[in-house]
Amino acid sequence: MASLFADRPPEIRLLDAGAGDGALTAAFVKQFCDSGRRRRPKRISVAAYELDEAIVPAFQDTLDLCQVESRRSGVQFSAELRSEDFIETAVGLVRGDLFGTSKTPFNAAILNPPYRKINSDSHTRRLLREAGIETSNLYTGFLALAAKLLCENGEMVAICPRSFCNGPYFKPFREQFLDMMSLRRLHLFESRSSAFQRDDVLQENIIVHAVKSPERPQTVIVSTSSGERDGEIVERACPYADVVSPRDPERFIHLVTGESDEAVRQKIARFTTPLAKLGLEVSTGRVVDFRATEFLVQEAQDDTAPLIHPCHFTGGFVHWPKPGGRKPNGICDTQRTQELLVPGAIYVLMKRFTSKEERRRVVACIYDPHRIRAERVGFENHLNYFHARGRGLPMDLAKGLAAFLNSTLVDVYFRQFNGHTQVNATDLRNMRYPTRPELESLGRKIGDAFPNQSGLDAHVEREFL
Repeated sequence: MASLFADRPPEIRLLDAGAGDGALTAAFVKQFCDSGRRRRPKRISVAAYELDEAIVPAFQDTLDLCQVESRRSGVQFSAELRSEDFIETAVGLVRGDLFGTSKTPFNAAILNPPYRKINSDSHTRRLLREAGIETSNLYTGFLALAAKLLCENGEMVAICPRSFCNGPYFKPFREQFLDMMSLRRLHLFESRSSAFQRDDVLQENIIVHAVKSPERPQTVIVSTSSGERDGEIVERACPYADVVSPRDPERFIHLVTGESDEAVRQKIARFTTPLAKLGLEVSTGRVVDFRATEFLVQEAQDDTAPLIHPCHFTGGFVHWPKPGGRKPNGICDTQRTQELLVPGAIYVLMKRFTSKEERRRVVACIYDPHRIRAERVGFENHLNYFHARGRGLPMDLAKGLAAFLNSTLVDVYFRQFNGHTQVNATDLRNMRYPTRPELESLGRKIGDAFPNQSGLDAHVEREFL
């Protein structure tokens, strides 16, 4: 992370927010005091924020070592360790309340921010809104504030979850951050277990290097490594427009990490049909288990409707019920549950969540009312479902859509912008698809059972590519 910074001006003003025991500050100081460096700064001043008072003594020891290293290299060093809430202080700085002769913008920021959701009515959320920042997680709040505190051409290097790269929750942050900051380098860890084996990390983490400038470079360096110590780093230069498409209103960030990923991106580019043009919509299942507990039954009865969970996915079609399972198979079909149910018809379902151990991120399945005879059906909230304005799909279209979504092509492409285990309805709306006749033609190739993965991929390759 420290090596990604370019040669800085003679005076470096470094921000380290969420500093922990000071590992990032130490790495930065070591990098810029290195005897082999072409040009060393005259002065490094650090403003570090860390709320956990138990870590402060360790951080103070780190600063003492930074002082020794700097003195040895002829670099003046000063540091201010602030055991206070970075967001509260930074919002004041952004609003200008605390600016004075000694308060100058930073020209460098190195960050490992805390990761935690922020409730919409919390004090932290209100503070961020005062600074013009709308976000649902602490880490993006830290990044947005740090970006605002950087001076023009100031550099930021941060390690954080990859979840901000896509999805509706982070769209306001993406818009603001990408307007302020120009991406220069994105580094992805191929394995959670190597880089973060001591941490309970549920999603992929990346290192982001960006410069505060309206000018966009021609290319962004996208690199990967296993995360193991001294592991090989593979990097490639990607056109900026391939990483953040100027035609994408969602401002998704795509990580095309190798030649095979680039080949997938080029193949996907031939599909230009938006979901609405297919006459389709995608919604999230309406039944939230804990809110509908009084209506759920373990086994189906005469007065219940099928309740479909991800556990009912088998071989491309929904197989229901699942006797003896942990999930309830039915939901009471009464006046009080009508808003939770949809008409019994053909739908394409997709898992919203997959475990990090699962081989596939995108998993689709068909609900066929000829196999499960019921006037109404409930889809649990861990599912998305494709429908035609609330009605079902023709079977050929449903089979073609499910086959396309289950292809390795789509799964690999999806991983280029989705680094966590959730598939949002917005992600599916933002995708482009084959035309309706193409999907129907593919659907006619699918029989009563879906082929295995290699067979399905061969169908997709022949039909579309």
